[in-house]
Amino acid sequence: MLPEYNSQRPLIILKEYGRNIQKIVEHIRTIDDKDKRTELSYTLIELIKQLNPTVRESVENPQRLWDDLFIIADFNLDVNNPFNPPEKDILSKKPMLVPYPQSDVRFKHYGKNIERLVKEALKKEDPQDREDAVIYLGKLMKTFYGSWNKEILDDSVILKDIQLMSGGKLSMNLEKVREDNLFEKLYRERKKPHPQGGHSNQRQGGGGGGGGRPFKKRFNPHRRRDQ
Repeated sequence: MLPEYNSQRPLIILKEYGRNIQKIVEHIRTIDDKDKRTELSYTLIELIKQLNPTVRESVENPQRLWDDLFIIADFNLDVNNPFNPPEKDILSKKPMLVPYPQSDVRFKHYGKNIERLVKEALKKEDPQDREDAVIYLGKLMKTFYGSWNKEILDDSVILKDIQLMSGGKLSMNLEKVREDNLFEKLYRERKKPHPQGGHSNQRQGGGGGGGGRPFKKRFNPHRRRDQ
């Protein structure tokens, strides 16, 4: 008996199920009794679940397996399908184009979300809330900038950028920011071991961030005024 090579066999329609599943489908199609074809189709669906753990454990619509069964059968399978069989032209349909968000980010080193937070901060009417928002924005901007750049971003640059993004409506005294180190990074770097043993007592990034209420409570874009 001459060996049978894959190049001489029919193409596998859905490779994730393999050639043996395809052969079983072809066999089911040759059975004359519709009830028997339906019974074997249900059995085959359960077999596919056992052979493909990812399919068994997925929470997708169970109709997918029956659709795949019809695709393997070239849409020529007369059984009592629990679902409506798929249309044959489904394989030739082109996927819908997903529009790419076309939004210009003025300060790409901060990211788009910073501009959104600035818009939320502008909704604050209380002067203290606006100041807290500026402090929180400054911390975020210094943190985001430091994630991609080794040099330290000066507080004056951060304040200037906040003013530009807010149309000059958000501002703060630069001397106060520097004196209280209000724009300290949110995430501190790990302390490096001291050359003579032990750890350095110097804190990365300076002082404690201005005291008062914790900054997480100071500015929350989604916090209601009556909370």
